Amino acid sequence: MADYESLHRQCRTLESLFDGKLTSYSRLASTITRNQDDIEAGGTRERWKDVEGEVEDLLEKLRETNDELLALSNNPDIPPSQSMSRAIQRHREVYQDCAKELRRTKANFQHALDRANLLSGVRNDIEAYKSSAADSLLAERGRIDSSHQIADQILDQAYESRAEFSRQSMSLTSINARMTGVISTMPGINDLLSMIKSRRRRDSIILGILIGICLLLLISYMSR
Repeated sequence: MADYESLHRQCRTLESLFDGKLTSYSRLASTITRNQDDIEAGGTRERWKDVEGEVEDLLEKLRETNDELLALSNNPDIPPSQSMSRAIQRHREVYQDCAKELRRTKANFQHALDRANLLSGVRNDIEAYKSSAADSLLAERGRIDSSHQIADQILDQAYESRAEFSRQSMSLTSINARMTGVISTMPGINDLLSMIKSRRRRDSIILGILIGICLLLLISYMSR
């Protein structure tokens, strides 16, 4: 009788402890389902494993205690009373309900865990794509800025060349104006230049006549 009372109290204690620990275990699943946070970073996986181990240990102890009660009820030397049989049967049903509830909670938890991991992976892929796209845009912008700098340098060189040409043109115009001014202030130079041109024309005419006479003499000589 003392053995039955001890096992009976032990069953009730284990059932109460299991119920409280299973509630904590269920809250973890609800937290993941609501927050969908990064499980590895948040340490949820470690807490889950710890609580799951504690719940499974309590369930195993409850099973062992129920087996002892069942063996006690089957002892022909000490047959149990009707109230004891009902209590033993009730403990067995509670144990079965606890095992079923643990399986259901574990399945729900695993589902929430898989979903959270999936969403975390998708979120990481999106962040990686955004980072890659941003890097590509920055690189493209850098190439465009470099092209703009090269174009600016070419334009600056073109403007500088045009300015140099303008300065040279102005210098030549100034020199030409000074030469014209010098010539206009010295009338004798114009006469000298005219005489030089006339002498060149005369020399050209004389040279042409001499060449013609030589050709005629050569032709006359060859025709003999």
